[in-house]
Amino acid sequence: MINVLFKIIDMNKIKNICLALLLAVAFASCSKWLDVNESTDSPASSAVAVNNRLTSMQHYFQYAYETAGMRSAMITGVLTRTWSSGNSHNELCAWNPVIGSTTTPYQMWFIGCAANIPDMIKKATDEEAWHYIGATKIIEAWGYMTMVDWYGEMPFTEAVGDALTPKYDTGETIFKACVAKLDTAITYLQKEQPVTATALSKGDGWNGGDVQKWIKLAYGLKARWLNNLSKKSDLYDPDAILDALSHAAQSNSEATIVKHYNDEGDTDKDVLLGDPLKTSILYDGIGMNTYFFYTKWYADLLTNTFTGGSNVEDPRTDKILPSSQQKINGVLKLIRTVPIDVMNSNIRTKNGPILASYAALGTDETSTAVRSILGLSSTDNAKRFFVASTDAARAGDTIYVNLRSQGAMFTAQKSLMDGNDDTYKDTDGRILSTGSFFTRPDAPGMLLTYSELCFIKAEVLFRKGEKGIALTAYKDGIRSHMELMNQKLATYITSVNPNKYSIDQSKIDAFLGSSAVAQNVGDLTMAKIMQQKFIACSFSLQNWNDMRRFDYSTPGEFGVVYPDFKRPYEFDYNSGSTKITGTVNSDSRYWFRRMIQCSHERNYNSDNLIASNPEALLTTNWSRPVWWDTKE
Repeated sequence: MINVLFKIIDMNKIKNICLALLLAVAFASCSKWLDVNESTDSPASSAVAVNNRLTSMQHYFQYAYETAGMRSAMITGVLTRTWSSGNSHNELCAWNPVIGSTTTPYQMWFIGCAANIPDMIKKATDEEAWHYIGATKIIEAWGYMTMVDWYGEMPFTEAVGDALTPKYDTGETIFKACVAKLDTAITYLQKEQPVTATALSKGDGWNGGDVQKWIKLAYGLKARWLNNLSKKSDLYDPDAILDALSHAAQSNSEATIVKHYNDEGDTDKDVLLGDPLKTSILYDGIGMNTYFFYTKWYADLLTNTFTGGSNVEDPRTDKILPSSQQKINGVLKLIRTVPIDVMNSNIRTKNGPILASYAALGTDETSTAVRSILGLSSTDNAKRFFVASTDAARAGDTIYVNLRSQGAMFTAQKSLMDGNDDTYKDTDGRILSTGSFFTRPDAPGMLLTYSELCFIKAEVLFRKGEKGIALTAYKDGIRSHMELMNQKLATYITSVNPNKYSIDQSKIDAFLGSSAVAQNVGDLTMAKIMQQKFIACSFSLQNWNDMRRFDYSTPGEFGVVYPDFKRPYEFDYNSGSTKITGTVNSDSRYWFRRMIQCSHERNYNSDNLIASNPEALLTTNWSRPVWWDTKE
C-alpha cells in the first residue's frame, strides 16, 4: 500500500522514510531517543529498537484514528466551523464532502504506522519481545478496522508488501481478519518474555507497559467491533460481545487513556504535519484553531432540550461548552457560548458565524447593532468584544464562542498564560474562549473508555430483553464518564477558568437521580442509552459507526434513536445532493455513509479500487453503506 504513494520509490527507500519518521519523533513517555543507527550516513531500518518503533507507531496510529474521529464529528452534528468557501472542513460540515477531507487518516496510518509493522514484528521476534508483537497486532488490527469503517474497502493482504498496485480486500474479509488478530495479540501478551527482551514499559506511551491493560484493550475492541454487526442477524452474537466485555476493562483505571501535555518545550514537530508532539490530537486539529464551534444539536444533548428531553442540564455542560468574557453592566463576566443551529438556521449560507475580535465601540452601524444586542447605552464606549464586520447582520455572532485554547509551545502565546491556564485571550488579557474539555492541549486521549464499554453492555442487554442489568450498565456508563472527566479536571489549579473545576459529586448524584436519566426499566430506551454514549464518545469515530447502525434519525426497531437530527440546513443549497442522493430519510442513501477513497488510491491504484466497488470513483459513493451497515 505504501508503495502506491511513491510509485517510483523502492521498498528500501520507503523504509528509510519510515525510519526518518521514527528518528524525528520525541514523546513524553521517553526520556530520550537512543542512538540506534549503525551508520549516520545510511541508517538501517532494522537497527531501530522495538521500544522506539512502538512509540512512533502509537503516535501515528492515534493521529490517524483521532483525526477520523474529529472529522466524523462534523458529520454527526458535534462540530461546525466558520464559513469558508472551498475549505474541505467547511464542505464536510455542509455534507458536501470533498476528497481533501478523506486523506489524513490514510496517510498517518500507512506512512507513519502500518509501514513499520513488518520490521517491528521481525525485530521483536528476533529478540523474543512477545509483548511488543502483541501490542503491534492490536494496533495493526485497529488501524485496518479504522480504514474499513472510514472507506469500506481497502488493500489489506498486500497492503505493505512489494506490490505497487495492491489488490483490495472486502470489508468483511478485513473485519474478520482484524478480530482474529486481536486473539493472536492476546496470545502474545500472555507469553512470558525472557529477561533479555526489551520491557514493554520502555516504549509504551499508552498503558505504561501494563500487559493486563493491553489484554483488556484487545477484549474491549473485540466487543466494540462485534457490536457493530447489529444489522447482520447472521453474524451478530450478543453472548460473544458480553463474553468479550467480561474480559475487558472493569473500571476507568483499566481503560486505555493517553496522557498529553501542554509543554513549552514541545517544539519538535510532527514530520508529516508539523504539529506539536505531546499535545492532544484533538487540540492539534481543533483547539489550536479559532474556527470550530459546537452545534445546537450537540448542546441540546447536554442540556436535555431536545424533543422529549427533560430540560435538566448535564453537569458536564460547562466543562465542554466554552465561554467568553463579556462586560455586563460594567462587570466582566464569563458567558457561555450559544451553540450554532446548523440544522435549522441559515447562518452558514449567510457567511456566518464570523470570528469575533475586540474593538472600541463607535457610532458606526455595526457598533450600534452591538449596543442593541448587548443592551448598552450610546455612551458606553468601553472596549467591547464584537464582530469585526461591516455587515451589521453579523454583529450578533459575538454569542458564538470558538474552541480555541492557548498552547504553551507557541512563544507568542506564553505571555498571555498564567500558570497552567490555557484560556484563549486577547492582548489585554480578556478571555475570548475558556476552551473545551475534549480539545485542550493536555486533554486525555480517550482511545477506549470504560464508559463506552458500559454503554455497549447496556445496548446488548437491552436487545436481549435483560433491561434491569442494562439499566445498571447505562447508569454506570454515565457516572464513570463524569468520574473520568474529574480525574483530569482535578489536576488543574486555576482560579481563572471555572470550566476547569471538577464536577461536584453532589451534582453528579443529583443528575443521576433526575428525570434526565432513566430511573427504572420502564423508562429505559435505546435512545437514552445511545444519547449518553454519544456524549461519552463525543469525538470518537464510533459515534459515526453508531449513527449509521441506527440510520441516524430514521424510525426503526427502537423508534428514533437520535431525535431532531437532520442533514445540515445548507445541504439543499449546495451540491451535496449529487453525493448523498436519497430524498426521504427512510432511504439509506439519504444519509452520509462513508468516505470515498483519497487521491493516492484514485490516482495510482484505480483499477483495483474500481474492482472493489463499482461506485468507487462516482460522487454517489459517499452515500453507499459500508459492509456492516447493511442487512444483506
